[in-house]
Amino acid sequence: MFARLREDIAVVFERDPAARSTWEVLTCYPGLHALVWHRAATHRLWRAGLRWLARWLAHVSRWLTGIEIHPGATIGRRVFIDHGMGVVIGETAEIGDDCTLYHGVTLGGVSWNKGKRHPTLGKGVVVGAGAKILGPFTVGDGAKVGSNSVVVKPVPEG
Repeated sequence: MFARLREDIAVVFERDPAARSTWEVLTCYPGLHALVWHRAATHRLWRAGLRWLARWLAHVSRWLTGIEIHPGATIGRRVFIDHGMGVVIGETAEIGDDCTLYHGVTLGGVSWNKGKRHPTLGKGVVVGAGAKILGPFTVGDGAKVGSNSVVVKPVPEG
């Protein structure tokens, strides 16, 4: 767990030139807090079948960070949520390794049917501020989604 936290802190320094110290990152980066909360508590509880508790803890995390991550979402390694306020990640969303999400991003669904409803982000995807990616399709590895885009169809690699 501590190795993963060190990795998450290192990612902040790689992708945010405003980061000044480890203490600052640990205490002042809500994107880091939301991801740690998701990995350490809510996602594990969700997989263990403790659905209400997982949802409640996700709700508390949203209240503390301004970032809503459904406990069923799958998030890879070295993901960075910069600024974070207003980010929404749906239940069946999958985020690959090395992705970056800016504030106001939504990984949402367009169906009320059960099953896969949210997007899958490949490795190294960057999603600009305010972008909405809606539906059960894939955004390919290394793709960049522009700020305030509304994406409703698959995006190829690169």
